[in-house]
Amino acid sequence: GPVEVLVANAGITDDTLMLRMSEDQFSRVVDTNLAGAWRCAKRAATKMIRGRWGRMIFISSVVGLSGGAGQVNYAASKAGLVGLARSIARELGSRNVTANVVAPGFIETDMTAALPDKRRDEILTTVPLARFASADEVAGVVTWLAGDTAGYVTGAVIPVDGGLGMGH
Repeated sequence: GPVEVLVANAGITDDTLMLRMSEDQFSRVVDTNLAGAWRCAKRAATKMIRGRWGRMIFISSVVGLSGGAGQVNYAASKAGLVGLARSIARELGSRNVTANVVAPGFIETDMTAALPDKRRDEILTTVPLARFASADEVAGVVTWLAGDTAGYVTGAVIPVDGGLGMGH
């Protein structure tokens, strides 16, 4: 059937301080995280426009809104998703196609489970809810944005970060 919902969730990191970052490190992360999302959106848009209904959801990060030392490539790519979604929202809104961004903070995953206890504790002191989110909490927001009840929400950035970004 036609493409009705796009969740652009692919992302990579290659962290290092800006002055040590190679052109390849920067380009690879931006190409995967931002240009990859644009490529998917462009392909999905044609079918959504024809069907006069669609939901595009881009998975960003709290780092895309607040920045992160050693993450200029990642932060720039995730911040770019906001501009991408908002431009799509303006271009395709009249065709009943919405475009939104979900900006997760720290999520309970194998990667965060592998963090040293000291680093986990440091992170948790910065999160007002004092815990990491579950993947289900992020999925719940994505599911809502993909459905009919979010039909009047477009161009929005929804943080799922326990208050870490406080709406940045």
